[in-house]
Amino acid sequence: MDWQSEWVRVESVGGARRISNFCWALILVLGALGFLLVGFSSYSGRDLVPFLPPQQIVFIPQGIVMCFYGIAGLFPGFYLWCAISWDVGSGYNQFDKREGIVRIFRWGFPGENRRIRIQFPTSDIQAIRLEIREGIPSRRVLRIKLRGQQDIPLTRTGEDLTLGEMEEKAAELARFLCVSIEGL
Repeated sequence: MDWQSEWVRVESVGGARRISNFCWALILVLGALGFLLVGFSSYSGRDLVPFLPPQQIVFIPQGIVMCFYGIAGLFPGFYLWCAISWDVGSGYNQFDKREGIVRIFRWGFPGENRRIRIQFPTSDIQAIRLEIREGIPSRRVLRIKLRGQQDIPLTRTGEDLTLGEMEEKAAELARFLCVSIEGL
């Protein structure tokens, strides 16, 4: 949902609902459940995993270790599913030249600080900063450089934009706000 008029520009920012997060969450939970099934199978002596007879794994110590790995694997898996369902990190950037205000909104984890709002005057913007690090892993982040304060990121970490697209986005925003670009 990117929208722009003469006075207002709104950019949407994606959060945790990415295909890679869905894949990692699914892999983690299914793998952890597999470890738990093997551990419980060795404890109960029942064939809970069709291709692995329970007699091949002794409960102490292998079965206990498998149960531990299964339980330990469920925590990051459920963490990712929670982040995906709450869409942590999503929000928008609003630049309003008429009011002279920039509003940045992001969704966080539930609790007191679920809604993250940052607001500052456009006169505090010194430049649009483009941080580019090539290699493995590559990093491309668009930031607002404020006078006397730390930079505020405008794009999410791991956003899959090419170098040209990132430069174009920085140039459009700098043109709209009438500020310079740094880091090219």
